[in-house]
Amino acid sequence: MPHRDQEIAMLRRELEILMGERESLLQVVGAAAALIAGLDSKQLPPDAVAAADLASTIINALPEETLQDALAAAQAEIAPGEDLGEPA
Repeated sequence: MPHRDQEIAMLRRELEILMGERESLLQVVGAAAALIAGLDSKQLPPDAVAAADLASTIINALPEETLQDALAAAQAEIAPGEDLGEPA
């Protein structure tokens, strides 16, 4: 049984690490979503517009619940009706 207890403890540590990493990633995604939603593509260099478009495409592919978790983790808000399609 001691070996099993060690495995369980190791798995718990791994799970705690993964949950911490998830929280960090949610904060990054939430901040990126808020940043992209507030951009004005007319004032950005073409490379920046392309990067924002790529990021917004990936963010928009997230499940709604995950995006809401990300915005909450970053303490960010996107105004109702504001879209992450192409930067404004």
